Amino acid sequence: MSDIINAAVTALTEKLGGDAFDGSAKFVIEDEGAVVIDGDGVRAADDETDVTMTADAETFQAILEGELNPTAAFMGGRLAVDGDMGMAMKLGAVLA
Repeated sequence: MSDIINAAVTALTEKLGGDAFDGSAKFVIEDEGAVVIDGDGVRAADDETDVTMTADAETFQAILEGELNPTAAFMGGRLAVDGDMGMAMKLGAVLA
C-alpha cells in the first residue's frame, strides 16, 4: 500500500470523526490505489460501493486539505463520479 493511500485513510478517518457513514463510497487515486468508506469505517480496499470517485493524487490531496471543493473538482473535470450522485454529495458534505 502506498504512502498516499495510508495518508488518505488517516485523513478520511479524522474527517469522519468516529461517525459511521451511511452508505458506501470509494475513492480511486490514480496510480496509487483505492480507499473505501462505509459503515465499518475507512480502509484501503477496492470493494464494490454505491459510488466511485476517481481523481489524481494532487486533486485528492487538495480536497482533503480543504483547498478544493469536491463539487468544484467535479464541475472542473478533475473528479470523476460513477454511481449514486446523492451518495457522492453526502460524502462531499463530510469532506467540507
